[in-house]
Amino acid sequence: MNTLKFITAGNVDDGKSTLIGRLLYDSNSIHTDQLGVLEKRKSNDNDEIDLSLITDGLRAEREQGITIDVAYKYFSTSKRKFIIADAPGHEQYTRNMITGASNSELIIILIDARKGITSQTKRHASIGSLMGIKKAIVAVNKIDLVDYSEDVFQAIKTDFEALKDQLNYDEIVFVPVSALVGDNIVDKSPRTPWYKGENLLHLLETISIETNKDLPARFQVQWVIRPKDEKHHDYRGYAGQVLSGIYKVGDSIKVFPSNIESKIIKIERHLEEVDHAVEGENIVLHLENNIDISRGDTIVKISEEPVATNEPKAWICWLDNQSLQPGKTYELQHRFHSVRTKVREIDQQWDINNWNFIPTDEVKLNDIAQVTLKTNQPLFYDLFEKNNKTGNAILIDETTKNTVAAVMFI
Repeated sequence: MNTLKFITAGNVDDGKSTLIGRLLYDSNSIHTDQLGVLEKRKSNDNDEIDLSLITDGLRAEREQGITIDVAYKYFSTSKRKFIIADAPGHEQYTRNMITGASNSELIIILIDARKGITSQTKRHASIGSLMGIKKAIVAVNKIDLVDYSEDVFQAIKTDFEALKDQLNYDEIVFVPVSALVGDNIVDKSPRTPWYKGENLLHLLETISIETNKDLPARFQVQWVIRPKDEKHHDYRGYAGQVLSGIYKVGDSIKVFPSNIESKIIKIERHLEEVDHAVEGENIVLHLENNIDISRGDTIVKISEEPVATNEPKAWICWLDNQSLQPGKTYELQHRFHSVRTKVREIDQQWDINNWNFIPTDEVKLNDIAQVTLKTNQPLFYDLFEKNNKTGNAILIDETTKNTVAAVMFI
């Protein structure tokens, strides 16, 4: 059974938390003890359960009636497992949405049927697209408050489709829903006979999330295994996860940054020898040469070499309260490989509300900008658009140790 990771996004009060609560409640995915707590919070026997409380677990969030952090929920059906990221709708929490979107394969964009597409709708759709998400479900929520109007739904669909050329989604599905009442969430609603599509849960269970089997083979060393006992004194293995592609015994490989070539003579997975390993598997590689390899080194096939430069261009989303300081030295963490870097130049900023580029000499909290970096050692990566497994990194302030930016190489 595969797992679908998706994020919900929308304006404040569009009903994101209620939508997730309804999805979990109607699919019988709420634990009995949690359901009991929710029942006790009802004012009287006639009140409905406040489904938004299922995800809004922090006291500060409950007191303000908003979602501040990214709340994760896990549930499963007979067809698929799910990991849901409920991201905040406020503009000042763009960094939180970036966090949730970075690991998501699908985005549910909520639109209030009464309000239609807003600047925040564009912001969320743009962030999802920028973070490499290829599948989108546009849920026109609160359809009950416009008398289940087909005309309202079609108008919003037409307006959103006019934006498609500016986004990078491969597939966009539209569905009219009422998170509060439950229309078209787990079951088709008789109140929208004009809607010929599927309910939301069925879409989530069946939407195809393709894995690109043609991605280049990428493996970064997490640990060098050298047992000290006499029985294994000749053992030298390189442990880590296959980030993308496939490795086979006999493959000719190159190690970066040393540029030394070798050949794979053995692959171990769960203490057993295998003839190949694929994306997502944790393995130990053995090479025919006794060469010097360290944590963070990258092992690739000779025919599939990555980009190598110490002046990469990248999109960054600034996550820190202190603005970017050009010329200041930051630590760039590319999975297990770390280099020191400076922002050599701020090329342009993405005005996410108006969808255009603007010149700038300052990057502040939640800003998204295109920059040119200068690293003290070469980096080895793929473009984020082609392989997001190795096309991303983070910037860390060397003094505070805060993560100050999400990085996507271009």
